Amino acid sequence: MEKVKPWLGEPQNTIAVLQKYGFVFQKKYGQNFLIDPHVLDKIVAAAGIGPDDFVVEIGPGIGTLTQYLAYAARSVCAVEIDKNLIPILEDTLSDYDNVEVINNDVLKVDLAALAKEKNNGRPIKVVANLPYYITTPIIMGLFENHVPVDSITVMVQKEVADRMQTGPGSKDYGALSLAVQYYAEPYIVANVPPNCFMPRPKVGSAVIRLTRHEVMPVETKNEKLMFSIIRASFNQRRKTLANGLKNSELLHFSKEEIEAAITACGWPLTIRGEALNLQEFARLTDELCK
Repeated sequence: MEKVKPWLGEPQNTIAVLQKYGFVFQKKYGQNFLIDPHVLDKIVAAAGIGPDDFVVEIGPGIGTLTQYLAYAARSVCAVEIDKNLIPILEDTLSDYDNVEVINNDVLKVDLAALAKEKNNGRPIKVVANLPYYITTPIIMGLFENHVPVDSITVMVQKEVADRMQTGPGSKDYGALSLAVQYYAEPYIVANVPPNCFMPRPKVGSAVIRLTRHEVMPVETKNEKLMFSIIRASFNQRRKTLANGLKNSELLHFSKEEIEAAITACGWPLTIRGEALNLQEFARLTDELCK
């Protein structure tokens, strides 16, 4: 069967669907629907979606990007939290027999089991247009739960994309930068202005692709401890690294142990967490493991 070309990216078609169902945007879900075919094509191209791919889409909305994914991929599983969108999705995706819609909160879905069942455990591609408030828990959940992911291509708030890509010394540098870069290679594909969405968000957005590392860029004796150290050192940016770690509820080291580890790494006790790169955090973790 010949696949039907995606048609929802055109603004007038989006408006027609929303009016047909009397859809009301839910602020709590941060809903902004894409109405720019050029951007939609760019997302599918950036994610490298081809006829062999199984794609998980998070937050399909009314199915705009889903149509583009279904057109390009072998099969798509779309996870949508808002039950009011389910009848709309059944309508807009009725021409595509390679899409399954799950009405659930993606943080409660076992994506590793899904990959095993639908893709024989082979790496999946994740694509999403994520509301700002939930970006970090979703992305970190995918990595930390060791879901077999090849890449994650997401539309996020521009400043969040910048944060994922930046390095030491920048004001945007923080725990998210390190966590993303530990697991993946971030690449900003496109900046997307507010007029590409309905309703228009107040801030600019960006599409970022996170390609999972085949080999971790650093080795550490205790990955969990390393991330606790990273979080603790950025929780109070104004403080020195030693004070940040000493005052943290995430860690249980004495002041002496912390200062000895920092000294053993060859750094002054006045150093701040934001000066360290991933390799240096791994080194500090291994010192504290001793």
